Formats: sequence, C-alpha cells, structure tokens
Amino acid sequence: MDKNKDIFGKAIKAFYEENDKTDIIVHSPDFEDDIIPVNYLFRNFDEMPPLEQKAMGQCKGKVLDVGCGAGSHSLYLQNIRNLECLAIDTSPGALEIARKRGVKNAECKDFFELKDEKFDSILMLMNGSGIIGRLKNLTKFFKHSRSVLNGDGQILIDSSDLIYLSDEELPQQEEYYGELQYQLTYKDSKSEFFDWLYIDASLLQEEAKRNNFGCEIIQKGRHFDYLAILKPL
Repeated sequence: MDKNKDIFGKAIKAFYEENDKTDIIVHSPDFEDDIIPVNYLFRNFDEMPPLEQKAMGQCKGKVLDVGCGAGSHSLYLQNIRNLECLAIDTSPGALEIARKRGVKNAECKDFFELKDEKFDSILMLMNGSGIIGRLKNLTKFFKHSRSVLNGDGQILIDSSDLIYLSDEELPQQEEYYGELQYQLTYKDSKSEFFDWLYIDASLLQEEAKRNNFGCEIIQKGRHFDYLAILKPL
C-alpha cells in the first residue's frame, strides 16, 4: 500500500499537464498548516533561493540529485553545467514529469536503498536533512553516504535551525526540537504522517565529526537556514 499516496507526483503531473495550480497542504501536530505552491517545484535557476544557487555551483563530477521532484536541479546541472546527473525520487508521478521535462537519467529509488554506484556529489536540497527523519538515523545516513561516495566526494545539504521559533511555538517535548512529523494532502489524497528532521548547523558539525566526516557551512540564509558541505575523512 502506498503510504504517501504519491502526493507530489499527483500535484506535479496536474500542474504540468493541466496547469492545475492547486497547492500541496502540509500538516503538523505542532504547527498551523502550511502550503507548498506546486509552481515552486518547477523553478528555474534565477528563481532558486541563494542557497540553492550556491549548491548548483558547488556540484562536481557525477551528481546524485536526491528527491529530485520535477527535476529542476538536474535540468540545470545537465544542461547548463554539463554534468552527469542521476535524479532519484520515490514519486513515480514526479519522475514521469521530470523525464518529460528533459531529465536524462531519472529513477524511482530510495536514497537509502542505493548500492553499487558511486558519485562525486550528492545533492540534498529543500531541507535535505529531512529524509534522515530523526537524530538516531544520522549514523545510518553517514555510513550509507560513505558507501555511495567516491573517495573525494561531497554531500551538499541544506537545513534550518528551528530555535528561532519562540518557546510558545515549539512543542513541549523531551526530543530534539528539530524532529517533526508531517502529513501531506492534495485534493482528496492524504499521506500518512512521516518523520522529518531539521538540524542546526552546530549539531550537524558535531555528528559529522563523530562519524568521521568534515562539515563546512558554506553559506547562511536569512531565516536560520544554511548550506553545508559534508566530506568523508
């Protein structure tokens, strides 16, 4: 059974094929509902935030675009930067549109199930740390990343420090404040709740060091967000 109902795939296909601009709604037990405008998933380089533009320029060699969605990052990397790029996502619908938009190599794969391939750059944007889910999964993340990186490879990952939220807004819990749960809805489709991790830069650096990775914060955004480069030592 598809727990996530391919929410992103349905929205991306409807926008691309029918110009349907219905938003994806994001629900959380701890915060008010938010939206993801579907047209944002089709942004070009000039429409990308500065952190993403910086990441595009830092990519090198063979690139793995994790959670590629409609393929905007991969299109820029293959067409403008002339880099070999593999775009992966768990959404069949999104990948169908990514291919129609011109992404040359797009596969329906889970990052944590990748094997027998090596990359020079792993790209994880739009709060790329989210797919790690919870802090307890960080060791698994670093171990698996090492297995799919070339020796001098790198991970380009962005996240945010949610400490900027007031004490009243942050959920009262013993767990790390960046460990959240989300649910997505689109029209009459609703996903199950899933874990999503926001990690502050200092903690990411600590965890990287503990797992024998270097971690450099190469750019900070205006909303407690940042872009980091992780490299195996």
